[in-house]
Amino acid sequence: VQLQASGGGLVQAGGSLRLSCAPSGRTFSNYGMGWFRQAPGKEREFVAAISSRGGSTYYADFVKGRFTISRVNAKNTVYLQMNSLKPEDTAVYFCAAGGYGSSWSLYSYWGQGTLVTVSS
Repeated sequence: VQLQASGGGLVQAGGSLRLSCAPSGRTFSNYGMGWFRQAPGKEREFVAAISSRGGSTYYADFVKGRFTISRVNAKNTVYLQMNSLKPEDTAVYFCAAGGYGSSWSLYSYWGQGTLVTVSS
């Protein structure tokens, strides 16, 4: 089972990026999924989560109104649309599956991250 996050890159402050997470090896349509991030020298922190069918979402306060998590189960893919990016959003972003909530310990599966760099 692998989770592959993609879509990261370099963007100017105020810009947008859309991250994708496409699990392989199994279908995750019955699992909640989440996004976390880790900036250099900092601990991993929760960004957003979505329930298995997409009916419920949960965000960290610092991304409310700027980021949107969504999923298309037919494509077995979860997205994180990031708008109004700030330099403090610079981090490696990870997707996770198998849970729902803000604690990383709730999730069973993790993928390699994708680097997001926001320049000022």
